[in-house]
Amino acid sequence: MGEFWDTIRNQFSGANKAPRQAPLQTVPWIDLKRYLGDWFEIATIPQSFQRECTATRASYSLRDDGDIDVVNTCRVGAIDGPMKKIRGRARVVDHQTNAKLKVSFFRPFWGDYWVIEIGNNYEYAVVSGPTRQYLWILSRAPHMDAIVYDGILERLRAQGFDTSLLRKTIQP
Repeated sequence: MGEFWDTIRNQFSGANKAPRQAPLQTVPWIDLKRYLGDWFEIATIPQSFQRECTATRASYSLRDDGDIDVVNTCRVGAIDGPMKKIRGRARVVDHQTNAKLKVSFFRPFWGDYWVIEIGNNYEYAVVSGPTRQYLWILSRAPHMDAIVYDGILERLRAQGFDTSLLRKTIQP
């Protein structure tokens, strides 16, 4: 009977809980005009809506109302597979940094889109959300230098990401 009560006590005292992670930090500032344009997905924590996608790309353009048009494309199954395209909309929710956005592909549902790392020349970006359940490494070019990629992985691990969940995206 003592083992049962020890289990209950530990459950309510938090003794069996994993240590809390520090809140995810975004970059201090995003110049949206520089961020707009085309991005290639280099790696991702796979999500159900991207099942069988390869050669994944994202394109961002400014709307007249200040929001951002989002067009995501991928090839299904193989580099030469059929094209899959989805259109969405993004809006900045933190105007002090422009690094926290909400994105919707199926309104009224909006998801967090936080830029947590950006290259000095906006040559790459790392995007996630406060829960760390999804992650995208994006690049302006279809391929990323291994040294840059390894550095990103090291910084992601320092922020509490399980980088073993990342899958590289095949690009042409």
